[in-house]
Amino acid sequence: MTLEMGLDTFGDMTNGPDGRPLSHAQVVRNVVEQGVEADASGVDFIGIGEHHRADFAISAPEVVLAAIAARTRRIRLGSAVTVLSSDDPIRVFQRFSTLDAISSGRAEVILGRGSFTESFPLFGYDLGDYEQLFTEKLDLFARLAREPKVTWKGTIHPGLKAQEVFPPMEHGPLKAWIGVGGSPESVIRAANYEMPLMLAIIGGAPARFRPYVDLYLQTFEAQGKTPPPIGVHSPGHVAATDHEAREQFFTGYKIQHDLVGKSRGWPPLSRQDFDRECDRGSLYVGSPETVAQKIARTARALSLSRFDLKYSGGPVPHGITMEGIRLYGTEVIPRVRELLV
Repeated sequence: MTLEMGLDTFGDMTNGPDGRPLSHAQVVRNVVEQGVEADASGVDFIGIGEHHRADFAISAPEVVLAAIAARTRRIRLGSAVTVLSSDDPIRVFQRFSTLDAISSGRAEVILGRGSFTESFPLFGYDLGDYEQLFTEKLDLFARLAREPKVTWKGTIHPGLKAQEVFPPMEHGPLKAWIGVGGSPESVIRAANYEMPLMLAIIGGAPARFRPYVDLYLQTFEAQGKTPPPIGVHSPGHVAATDHEAREQFFTGYKIQHDLVGKSRGWPPLSRQDFDRECDRGSLYVGSPETVAQKIARTARALSLSRFDLKYSGGPVPHGITMEGIRLYGTEVIPRVRELLV
């Protein structure tokens, strides 16, 4: 089994060495440094998420990815995710085709609805149109990603007739994934567009997503087609020992978890719940060996082609994060590949 190994971040607001919060601008600069470290450490992909709220620094991932592209030569670059529902599909394609040009063919995009709704009122969209916005915009984007001249008609975007969009991709179509949080409808939609499937698994046993994988694979099997790749995005952190990793990650992860949970009705995260997720759930926190073993089990259970570790966890300091990236690239990735031979 060949498994691509990536890292994802949302540009979580972090603290400096003195324990005080850094500025949004400094966090953006730190994310660029993290991308450079990921490339140097042998990581295959870095994904940067889009958010429009105070606890995350990055609202324009493509700009940050372009900065990383200019300082790297190998690592693939993409979003995690691009909130297509509140964006213009043509502009999304243009930004990523431009990133692809800058990076000499290393760009890809993960499209989704996003886990927050702040972008809808910010850009003048009605949440009542949530489903229609994503459905139509995805249909248009799928055409843009594959066809040099697009003819398309919908209800929420002006129609196109043999429209060329610039800059075109230099070498083949733009690789576009669909991010899925766990609904059968979303899985079927990804299969119908023949797009790779990225499962966001942030809690519970990863194997519970196997029915979604089977549904995706069966859709292609019924058509006699080879399925595109399947990936998983899950949170975690790597340190020298299991104890050190959990101590470094818990406080910051709890702060972010509880902040998000206030608007979603989640109870505060207890240390017991955190440890249970590390032991049996979807938190990949521990030594390189512990994290590698867990990733390998998930890859086998879900027939994965890619695993992305969401390495940022609330205000975990930049220095700790950088060491976690180094260990992930230099120790976790080689060990996972040994386990999957």
